[in-house]
Amino acid sequence: MQQRMKEFPMENADVLSLLSRAQVGHLSTINSDGFPYTLAVHFVYEGGAIYFHCLPRGEKLDNIARCPKVCFEVDEMTGLMLEKMHNPCGADTAYQSIVAIGTAKILADDAEKRKILECIVRKYAPKYKGAEIPESRLHGTAVVKISIIRMTGKYHK
Repeated sequence: MQQRMKEFPMENADVLSLLSRAQVGHLSTINSDGFPYTLAVHFVYEGGAIYFHCLPRGEKLDNIARCPKVCFEVDEMTGLMLEKMHNPCGADTAYQSIVAIGTAKILADDAEKRKILECIVRKYAPKYKGAEIPESRLHGTAVVKISIIRMTGKYHK
């Protein structure tokens, strides 16, 4: 286990708080050449799973169809810690970060997709909370669920 993880593990409440306020997460899949493929996504944490939406075609969905094992990361830098700095190697960063390992699947059920899209709207466009999601948008959008197998959080301050 990483040294910082041993010294500064996040409490579950802090993990949930970061997941609720973070605007961007990083999804890693394995591409067709066997290399990691990482990209930023908007997401929600709902009912113990991580969800994101995207276009219904693309490399990340191809990767998930081929291998559903994924890694998801969220971080928040809260400042630089320069007080004890006597040389460039003394600089440090205050942060919180979460890494989740899990399996991803594309949702097929329209009711489940709609529920998650409504959660995404509440998080990212709250003034449209409760507005109807048109059928064309529902069917023109993929929603992916990451079922978490293991999730850890660490901090430094």
